[in-house]
Order: sequence, then structure tokens, then C-alpha cells
Amino acid sequence: MTGQPAGRRPGESGTREAILAAAKEAFATQGYAATSLRSVARTAGVDPSLVTHFFGSKDGLFEAAIELPVEPGALVDGLLAGGVGSLGERIVRTFLLVWDSTPGQGPMLAMLRSAVSHEDSAAKLRELLLRVILRPLAHGAGGDQPDRRAALLASQVVGLAMTRYVLKLEPIASASPDQLAPVMGKTLQRYLTGPL
Repeated sequence: MTGQPAGRRPGESGTREAILAAAKEAFATQGYAATSLRSVARTAGVDPSLVTHFFGSKDGLFEAAIELPVEPGALVDGLLAGGVGSLGERIVRTFLLVWDSTPGQGPMLAMLRSAVSHEDSAAKLRELLLRVILRPLAHGAGGDQPDRRAALLASQVVGLAMTRYVLKLEPIASASPDQLAPVMGKTLQRYLTGPL
């Protein structure tokens, strides 16, 4: 039998990374709805069939592209370990440090932008923020109505992300975590431990 030997295609490992890099950039800058498999393939310099070969669908590509830079459970445990008294401020500070240290805010910005126009992306963002991060923090803070408290926290965290990273509204966009955390932390602290 003649032809290429069985196994991986030449250059296949680099191809997957090129597609993923193009997808991360596209989702972060354009959001889910405006990103197409063809445009990602074109940017990566590959045939569109390779995108589906590696990722199956646009949803599969999106999920691979939004791999988070932190493990949410460890993040929650670390925040709760510092006690409840200044938890609101620590949430804001940690949120900003994670976002600011992620190159281009890639996966999280992609999720945020896509959530505005794509229900599956909105559901993923809700799942991540509420079930995995904010609800455990609200439960850990020990207040009543933790689900309501978690939703109030989400309103501030998502609002901060939109203002700072999408709208780039000054002076919030250029403020340091040390400038924003004490001010915004008071609001989050009230949502965590104050009367509702």
C-alpha cells in the first residue's frame, strides 16, 4: 500500500494551536455571534474543515477558547480563607488582578462579549459566575438569601467588567485595583453581609 503513513497529519499539533489562537482573538474582539468558523480558519491559515475536525462545532471551539486562567474552586477557597470582614474588597481586588493579568483578557472578555448576543454564552457566564464563584462566596459569608446576594454581586462584577474592559470608561478603565477595590468593595460587602 502506498501513500502517507497512518497517524497524525504533518503539522497537526501546530494547526490546532493556530486555530485556537485565532478563535480566542476573534471571540474576544468580535463576540460569539460575529465570529464564524470560516473567519477563524482564514486567520489561522487552514481549511475550515480542520476547525470542525479539531473542535466539532462553533460551540466546541468557543468552549476550548474560553479556558479560564484560574481554577474557580481554588479562587473561592482563597477568598473565603481571609474571613468575611473584608471579603467584598478582596473579591474586587482579585477579580481585577485576574482580569488585568490575563493577556488581552482573552477568555473572559470573549465570554462577556458573547454573552450579550448569544444565549448559550450567557448561560455559561451565569453558570461560572453564579454557581461556581459568587454563590459559594455568598454561602461562605453566612448571610441569609445567598442566591439573591450572589445575583447582586454578579450585577456589580459584570458591570465593572463591562465598564472597564468593554466600554473602557474612564477613570475606571485606567484605575488600579488599589483605587477601585476599597470603593467598590463596600458595595459588595453590603450585598454579602448587610440587610437586604
